[in-house]
Amino acid sequence: MKPHKTLAFSLALLFLAFTAFTGKATAQKATQEKLIGTWTLVLVDNVLPDGSRVQLYGPNPQGIAMFDASGHYSMLILRDGRPKFAANDKGQGTPEEYKAAVQGSNCHFGTYTVNQTDHIVTFHIEHATFPNWEGTERESPFTLMGDEFKFTVAHPTTGGPNVTGEVAWKRVR
Repeated sequence: MKPHKTLAFSLALLFLAFTAFTGKATAQKATQEKLIGTWTLVLVDNVLPDGSRVQLYGPNPQGIAMFDASGHYSMLILRDGRPKFAANDKGQGTPEEYKAAVQGSNCHFGTYTVNQTDHIVTFHIEHATFPNWEGTERESPFTLMGDEFKFTVAHPTTGGPNVTGEVAWKRVR
């Protein structure tokens, strides 16, 4: 091959590699941009190995998730109808009230990244009501179609081995 053809060939390969890389980055950024906003909780279930479901936060779970453009998120999940503390003082709860408060909530915040190619959202958890999650990364397969965002939790906070969590959200308009 002549030197100018070799240079042209090398430049063409470099251009193709750059286009492939920037195209992938653009697709991932586009998916992350679609996630930006406020979402309300639709369901949060544990799925058992036999396919049956457990509604961890009752039939009408309450929650909100917020994703911003800088890659930060906040997620709050609560059981509807949690009992109030009789003493009206968080420091004066009964063991049953504390148990209901802890088991009836799952909240965390931190940063997130999206891998569009593999359809994985990674939550880089800074703080959580379940302290075992603090400082961890939780990778979850996801789907994002229109105003519906769903992800799977490989190891939920309860349920044991071979149980997965399914969480679904609807965009707030």
